Amino acid sequence: MAQNTKIVHVGLKDRSYDIHIGKGILQHAADIIPDAYLGKKTFILYDENTYPYVQVLEEALAGKVLESRTLSLKGGEPTKSYDGLQKVIDWLLDNKVDRQSVLIAVGGGVIGDLGGFAASIIMRGIPFIQVPTTLLAQVDSSVGGKTGINTAQGKNLVGSFYQPKAVLCDICTLGTLPERQLLAGYAEIVKYGLINDLSFFEWLEGNSGAVLALEAEAIGYAVEMSCKAKAAIVAADEHEKGQRALLNLGHTFGHALEAAAHYDGRLLHGEAVAIGMMMAFDLSHKMGLCSQEDLSRVAAHLKACGLKIKTSEIVPLIKQSGEELVALMAGDKKAIDNKIGFILTHGIGQAFQDFDVNLNSVQQVLEESSR
Repeated sequence: MAQNTKIVHVGLKDRSYDIHIGKGILQHAADIIPDAYLGKKTFILYDENTYPYVQVLEEALAGKVLESRTLSLKGGEPTKSYDGLQKVIDWLLDNKVDRQSVLIAVGGGVIGDLGGFAASIIMRGIPFIQVPTTLLAQVDSSVGGKTGINTAQGKNLVGSFYQPKAVLCDICTLGTLPERQLLAGYAEIVKYGLINDLSFFEWLEGNSGAVLALEAEAIGYAVEMSCKAKAAIVAADEHEKGQRALLNLGHTFGHALEAAAHYDGRLLHGEAVAIGMMMAFDLSHKMGLCSQEDLSRVAAHLKACGLKIKTSEIVPLIKQSGEELVALMAGDKKAIDNKIGFILTHGIGQAFQDFDVNLNSVQQVLEESSR
């Protein structure tokens, strides 16, 4: 086993599993993956940019699995589609998948979401394992069992809750990420502090440079704390009936921005979330819920890290009016009875959900962000 490996447990009774975090843990995958999922026919779905990690994984599992098959797909949101899903399903069926087979998803959130959804529906469900290789996937999308694909109508509107059997977060995989991808993942890390952990946000204010420089202790701690935060919320509300919705801070706005940009890769999910979180704080301030001090503090931190915080900074990607963006939000999967669910805040670390928000105020926030 790799040294200094951290384990975060996701407690969901018979669906419980562990998140393993550490440097070089892919080399020890056979010691980490539960014995029940070794010795089986294994399918490895991966982002074409992660092939070196697939080689490490295959070497680690040599002699430990019955046989293995691999499929490479392009990364990026366009892959997380009906077409992408059909490619995966056809590959599994063509290679004689059975109910004891195991699917391992190696890559970012797109591959993890797509692979998890395919695993949830093939043969009415086969085991799958997450090997997230981006910062965003390690701290967010690989944990909690949300799987799915995008449609023309919006993001993640087709999917399922389907928990992995294990998550392997090898910090070494982050070293090859472009700076932009790292920043997109960092936005999701900040989110956990903004939801319910002021002390973690304060730690990030003092240590963001070390985290983004991938200094071992700092990045390991940031990933561990993020996974612990998400694991606790998921364990309390697996199917998003209540507090799990808090994890969507910035996402109602962000998903609308992604839809407006047509999921073509020019606007990354984490970039949209960063802008969306600023909009959520701005809306909360306009509603008299959040202080100007906290609004300014969040803006200062995100800007200092190099994240964009207004749609005016990503022109010409977003050309839609505030009214048009609100219409996109109405199609979000979190809308209930024609009411849009917003995650608002009383301040840093004090997020809550509200379905009774004046949409004129939302439109104002959107339009001010574009100027």
